[in-house]
Amino acid sequence: MIAEGARVAPRTVRSASPRAVWFRALFTACLGIAILHAFVVQVSVVRGHSMEPSLHDGDRLVVDRVGPALAGVARFDVVILANPRDPSVDYVKRIAGLPGDVISLHDGALCIDGCPIPQDFGPVPDRADFDPLIVPAGHVFVLGDNRPISCDSREFGLVPVALLRGTVRARFWPLDRVALF
Repeated sequence: MIAEGARVAPRTVRSASPRAVWFRALFTACLGIAILHAFVVQVSVVRGHSMEPSLHDGDRLVVDRVGPALAGVARFDVVILANPRDPSVDYVKRIAGLPGDVISLHDGALCIDGCPIPQDFGPVPDRADFDPLIVPAGHVFVLGDNRPISCDSREFGLVPVALLRGTVRARFWPLDRVALF
C-alpha cells in the first residue's frame, strides 16, 4: 500500500533490441514451419519408377497429412504410406480399393465388384491376374501406376489405414511438370 502523498517512481519500459526482435521472429517462424511440417503438410521426394508415368524419380510432392485422418481417402488418390513390411520406409502408391470393395485384376484390368474400372491416369499395363479379394474395414488396396515393376498390395497385402501418411496434393518440381492432384 502506498502512503498518501508519496511519490511513485515512473516505470520505464525497455524495448527489445532489433537483433532480439529479429531472432524472436525467426524462432517463431521456424517453430511454425516445424509444426506445419510435422502435422499438416510435408514435402516428399519420389524414389524409384513404380508410379511412372504419373510421377518420376526425383519429383517433389506436397503431401496433405491431415486430409486422410479427417476426410478419409478416395479411389485413385495418390498417397504416401508406410511400407507394411518396414514402416521406416515410405512408399507412394495409388488407392485402388476401399473398404467393402471386391478387388481383382483380369489380364491386367482393374475390376471392382467384378466390373472393369476405367483408369484415366494411364497406368503402365501388365497382363497379370489377381484373384478377387474383399477389402476389409480399416484397410485399402494400393497399386503403383507402373504395374509390371511396382511393389504394392499384390505383393505386401492390404494396407491398414493407420499406415497412410498423407495424400499427395501437388507436384512442384520439376517446374515443367507442376501439377495438382
